[in-house]
Amino acid sequence: MNPEILTDLITYKMPFGKYKDWPIYRLPESYLVWFHQQGFPKGKLGMLLSTMYEIKLNGLEYLLKPLIK
Repeated sequence: MNPEILTDLITYKMPFGKYKDWPIYRLPESYLVWFHQQGFPKGKLGMLLSTMYEIKLNGLEYLLKPLIK
């Protein structure tokens, strides 16, 4: 995994919807599950959302803790 992706999960903000302007890592698991069921958007946003979904699904949030300030 590219470490830059973990940094992007902390800094990249949701550009639309109920959680607009929330950092990707803070999105609720239920929101990520909904995207998983409906289909993730194309491009970088979709990649970050699907990565965060996998991190939460597998209990890997500890990987992000050293990056959160």
